[in-house]
Amino acid sequence: MSATRRTRPAWFPRVTLRGGAFLIVGGVLLAYSLVGNRRDLVFIACLLIAIPLVAMVYVTVRPARLGVERIFRPPIVPAGGDTIVSLRVRNLSLRPLYGARWRDGASEGITAVAGAQLPSLDSHEGGPAGGADSVILDYTLTPRVRGVYDVGPLVLGRHDPFGLAWSERAIGTGHDLTVTPRITPLPGNGLSDLSGEGTIHELHRQINPNSDELIAREYRPGDSMRRVNWPATARHGEIMVRQEEQRSNPDARIILDTTLSGDPLYSAEHGGERAGRLDQAFELAIELTASVGVHLLDSGFRLEVVELGRSQFAPDAHRERGGLHGDSPSAFLSLGGDRMLLEGLANVVPVDRPDVDDATMQRPRTATHSINETMPTFAVLVDIDEQDAVEIAEYRPQCQPAVAFVLDTMSRAAVTRLQDAGWRCIGLRSPKDIPAAWDEVQRERGGAHDAL
Repeated sequence: MSATRRTRPAWFPRVTLRGGAFLIVGGVLLAYSLVGNRRDLVFIACLLIAIPLVAMVYVTVRPARLGVERIFRPPIVPAGGDTIVSLRVRNLSLRPLYGARWRDGASEGITAVAGAQLPSLDSHEGGPAGGADSVILDYTLTPRVRGVYDVGPLVLGRHDPFGLAWSERAIGTGHDLTVTPRITPLPGNGLSDLSGEGTIHELHRQINPNSDELIAREYRPGDSMRRVNWPATARHGEIMVRQEEQRSNPDARIILDTTLSGDPLYSAEHGGERAGRLDQAFELAIELTASVGVHLLDSGFRLEVVELGRSQFAPDAHRERGGLHGDSPSAFLSLGGDRMLLEGLANVVPVDRPDVDDATMQRPRTATHSINETMPTFAVLVDIDEQDAVEIAEYRPQCQPAVAFVLDTMSRAAVTRLQDAGWRCIGLRSPKDIPAAWDEVQRERGGAHDAL
């Protein structure tokens, strides 16, 4: 979810508690002198009123001129992780700056550093930064929720020498901080026990089934014992397993529910409670998609993400129908694809269900694969309606295996329809269920292979 940018704080001089006391006492003396005809107190009353006003003018004129550079280390951080915000502040004025306070602004949903004393800065020296006219300010930022946040600008506060008035002024501009979803480590080695081997590789094996594409590698935890290569084990003195040599990157697909169409009557009946549950479920769906996607990419898979709503990974004016109605899925490769996937998921929000014509509705499809090609498919479903359930059920021939992670906000009727179509439905309620759900996927497929 992208956070709304926070506008620059409005500048306006204000009196401090001490300055306010001056104004109140001066006002009371002035009223008393006029009512009691005490002309000797008029001068004192006006002086008490004038001093805070002069102080407000003092903090207003000749504002400090500063240069600000902001760096995030790292520039992309997972939700709940830490990033170091480094500010290089340089005095660009010909007079020194001292006694000021600073704080960093931030958009809604993230809390930056509170006010702190700014070290004294000498007058501008010219030349490269690093002299007495500059200082580096570091602080730690811990965003809790994914999104793209605007951090900054730097807000500089100044007081007059007597502490009667102060003002704040925004310095520089804000910078975007990308907060990606959390990633839960998943057990196993990708889809080593599954049947998704890449469409090109599968086609080659069908054309030449007698080709020897087997190589031996060392045994890894999670490998099936039926794949042990005993001759290679005897030669190497350690357990070796058979591995088919991949002639192309294997393919996998994730279908992500971004429409939350669901049951409108149930939503209207439960109001805010229902909306709150959907928000939590959607965040869980994003975390699950990130975890499964990164796990597959790290295992060497080429990943496709099919969105039920309009494309948010690669938005375009001609990609408004959703991945099941003709829009091409977003593709990610194992090399650098994990970062692209996570950055894309940082911006994903629920969208309206796309408007499609009847001809498009009759045949769900993707633009890059024919209806007869299959690959491992994982649907992450939050709150689909009956029409979505029908379309995903019809999509089953393209999915082998077909696994649907269903959250507890899903209707029972939609889950039953998917199960009747051959989808393996696995329920989730919280992030702690993600490893067990993925382990259930692997156990299911491992048992199917052992039965062959």
